[in-house]
Amino acid sequence: MLKRFLLTPGPTPVPPEVLAALSEPVIHHRAPRFTEILTEVVAGLKYVYQTANDVLVFAASGTGAMESAVVNLVNPGDAVIVASVGNFGERWLKLTRQWGAEVVALEYEWGTKADPADIERALAEHPETKAVYVQFSETSTGVVNDIRAIGEIVAKTPAILVVDAISGLGATDLKTDEWGVDVCVAGSQKALMVPPGLAYVAVSEKAWAVVEAATQPRFYFDWVAARKKMTGDSAQTPYTPAVSLMVAQNAAIGLIRDEGLECVFERHRWLGKACKEGVKALGIELFGPDDPEANSVTACKVPAGVDGGKITKLARDKYGVWLAGGQGKLKGQIFRFGHCGYFGASDILVGMGVVEMVLAELGYDVAFGAGVGAAERVLMKSPVQL
Repeated sequence: MLKRFLLTPGPTPVPPEVLAALSEPVIHHRAPRFTEILTEVVAGLKYVYQTANDVLVFAASGTGAMESAVVNLVNPGDAVIVASVGNFGERWLKLTRQWGAEVVALEYEWGTKADPADIERALAEHPETKAVYVQFSETSTGVVNDIRAIGEIVAKTPAILVVDAISGLGATDLKTDEWGVDVCVAGSQKALMVPPGLAYVAVSEKAWAVVEAATQPRFYFDWVAARKKMTGDSAQTPYTPAVSLMVAQNAAIGLIRDEGLECVFERHRWLGKACKEGVKALGIELFGPDDPEANSVTACKVPAGVDGGKITKLARDKYGVWLAGGQGKLKGQIFRFGHCGYFGASDILVGMGVVEMVLAELGYDVAFGAGVGAAERVLMKSPVQL
């Protein structure tokens, strides 16, 4: 028997309470009970987003939410700025170009953060800019951008700020309204602790004015239709939703509320710190800055002389631990240890122990227990329950 541990930055482990909710009998999506669930989920998402704005729900992956944040906002020929710091920043570039935008691309070395000053300069040089697209937590590298600073800059202009928070929402503090985030996309399969299949978009009033001027053809991802259908006492979705996933999301939000949002963030901070200290104790370099707000995933450079392509395969096939490899141009150069959502101290220790064994089998000189011990010393200091 091989016991499995899902230690990737998405999909992430699902709590037993949420799995139990998934197993409940399917209800009809036009029944009053589903209206109650949808209303509760939207209210809960506003709590996690820290927003009073509209939150729309779609049956889709996070990429569906990203595409919706292009077709509802950008007309062909519109100027947009995309600050890309990794694989998913490049997805913003692909999507905006695919739908005909004139893109000002601020492309940074993977593993570095977007510089707010560059965005300010680009906005000054291109005052016609309609939207600025950026990541919050860049899942491919573990980098967390300074959304507060970027939001302050964009808010002074007619442009709107569009943020991909798919792996960051619910793991790292993101004050959507206070920081001036006009559109914020997220997905169910990261820190929101539900299987893949639900996509979310928070939309500000400033952004709605842009939506009203958008002429791109759209049907399933039409925010106007979604807002109209989801508003009022008989809230529904325009088309058949992922009913069971919505029931599960409601249960997961209940767990987040019970723990308290600040405690959730603090738990993630300590898990991220323990993971980083464990990796460094093994003599492995972090990929990117050692950022205390990088709470969703720890990206690690593959040590010299080690076949990076074998790390995740050996961990999975021999020890039952799913880690993530590098994406795009980082394939084989890094491996990623996820810790967002339903994660606790034991997950970090199991994963760190397996990393030690795998690296040793692949020829790296490992001081057994060094990574686990360093992680333990961090975890013991946590002021919140792990």
